[in-house]
Amino acid sequence: MANVKEKIWKVIGKDIDRNATSAEAILQAGLDFEVAKHPNLHTLPSGNNIISGNSFFTYRTDTEAILGDKIGRDYEVVQNIDAFSFFDNIVGGRGGIQYETAGALGYGETIFITAKLPDQIRVGRDDLIDQYLFLTSTHDGLGSITIAFTPVRIWCANTLNAAMKNCSNQIKIRHTASAAEKLQGAHKMLGVSDQLCAELEAIFNRWSRVRISDPEVKRIIQLAMVPNKETFEKLKVGKESELSSHYNNMVSSVFDYAMTAESQQEATTKGTLFGAYNSVTGYFQNVRNFRDDESKFKSIMYGTGFDRSQVTFDLCADFAKHGNDALKLN
Repeated sequence: MANVKEKIWKVIGKDIDRNATSAEAILQAGLDFEVAKHPNLHTLPSGNNIISGNSFFTYRTDTEAILGDKIGRDYEVVQNIDAFSFFDNIVGGRGGIQYETAGALGYGETIFITAKLPDQIRVGRDDLIDQYLFLTSTHDGLGSITIAFTPVRIWCANTLNAAMKNCSNQIKIRHTASAAEKLQGAHKMLGVSDQLCAELEAIFNRWSRVRISDPEVKRIIQLAMVPNKETFEKLKVGKESELSSHYNNMVSSVFDYAMTAESQQEATTKGTLFGAYNSVTGYFQNVRNFRDDESKFKSIMYGTGFDRSQVTFDLCADFAKHGNDALKLN
C-alpha cells in the first residue's frame, strides 16, 4: 500500500464531521462565503465609464476576489449553501450516508462536497469499491452544477469513472433562474446510483474472470491514451516507430503500473480485464505527475483523467464482448 495516494478530494478539501448538515459542512470547509454578480464597466477614451448590460463578473463578497469575468446576462449565482443543501434530505433520510469532504479550488471559483454511500461494490471475495455522490459547482461562469456517482476502489484509491449505456453517472444543472428548483429534484441521482452500483458490480465481476494477455493490455492502454487523430492513424497503420516519445513514455508508465503495482497483483486484477481497466485509472491517481493538486483534481474528476478512464471502460466493454477483435483497427 506504500504506493497508494490519498483520494484527491481529501488532499484538497477538509474532512467533515459525521452527521453534519450542509450548513455545518460549509463552515468546517471554509466555504461560508457568498458570491455576487455585477455588471462590467467599459472605460471610453474620453474617460467616461459605461455600465454593460450584457457582460458581468462574479466576486466573493467577503474578500472581493474576482471569480469570473465576461459572464452573460442569464447566468444566475447559486450560493454554496443552496448548492449543498439538497444533500441534506438525502443524508438525513437514508441511513449510513454521510458527508466526507468539502473544499474549494482557487479563490473559490469551484466548490465541491462528497457524500459517502453506505453500500459497497464487491469484486471477487474482498476487492471492495466505495460509492460516493460528488457535487461540484462553479462561480466563474464556465461550468455547471454537477452531481455525479463516483465509485472508488479502496485498494488503490482509484476513481473508477464509468457512464453506463442505460443511464448517465451524472446530472448537470446550468446556472440559470431554474437552477434552485432543479436542485430540489436532484435526489433522483440516488436512485441512479443504486442502478449503477448493481450494473457495475456485475460488470466488474465479469471482467475479473476474463483473461487478457500482456500485449492485449498494452493495446488497450495505447488506444485509451491516444491524444489525437494523428496518433490514432499511426497506430492504425502500424507506424508505432513514428509515435512521439511523450506518448510512448506515457504508455510505458501505464503499462508498468499494470504489470507491477501491488494492487494489480490481486486475483481480481492480475491478468484480467478488470486489471486492465484499473491500470489507467490507477495511473492517473497514483503515478502521473501533475503541476499541483488542483490540476490533479480537475483531471481525475472531470478532465483528461476522467476522459481516459471512460475510454478505457468502453474499450474493456468491447473486449468483453468481442475479445481481441475489439482491438483491431482495420
